[in-house]
Amino acid sequence: MRIRRVVTTREGGRSRPPYDAFNLGDHVGDDPDAVAANRARLATELGVAPDRFVWMEQVHGRTVGVVEEPVTQPVEVTDALVTATPGLALAVLVADCVPVLLGDPAAGVVGAVHAGRVGARVGILPAAVKAMIELGAEPSRIEALLGPAICGECYEVPPEMAADVATHLPGSAAKTRSGTAGIDLRAGLWEQLAELGVGKVGVDPRCTVEDDSLFSYRRQGTTGRIAAVTWTEPE
Repeated sequence: MRIRRVVTTREGGRSRPPYDAFNLGDHVGDDPDAVAANRARLATELGVAPDRFVWMEQVHGRTVGVVEEPVTQPVEVTDALVTATPGLALAVLVADCVPVLLGDPAAGVVGAVHAGRVGARVGILPAAVKAMIELGAEPSRIEALLGPAICGECYEVPPEMAADVATHLPGSAAKTRSGTAGIDLRAGLWEQLAELGVGKVGVDPRCTVEDDSLFSYRRQGTTGRIAAVTWTEPE
């Protein structure tokens, strides 16, 4: 199977400020008609039927949803989706958290993970990999993409919080540009993937706070969400 991965930006949609313009989040206060139009455009541009997209009710937890067929509503209380069904497009919405896209092309198994500070701390990524293994994936064949997110130089937190996260997610401790305590979630998740035996890890280096083409809750407060989407299709 061929694995497809797409990460959107905020450009080219119908939403008005402060959600301008290609907001794909339907839970942030944006005009529902604008979000629907943006999602319809996403489906058209990717060549995937709208009813083949699977969305999540993300809650910063470690619950993984296993999806076998299209669903009409976001999967409830879930921060990762996995599937072995070809053509189901799994979507994760973010505006600073790390979107993680996983795929084993030999097994035809893919996963989409919402890894914010809390979810990463409690182990959402290992839980997603475990669910993929149960569907036939092998860690050494899994390819991972860590998408755009707030970088360690921008993610300032109290020292106690940084230390606590680093205890559960080794490698995540960072220093901000001003020299204060920070968290680099992608660095910690990279180490976690290596510990899990994941064969290939790629990183989109863009920082959501620094890059105006992306949404950032920390930079803007009320804002939209970009999407990271993955699915499989025949070679």
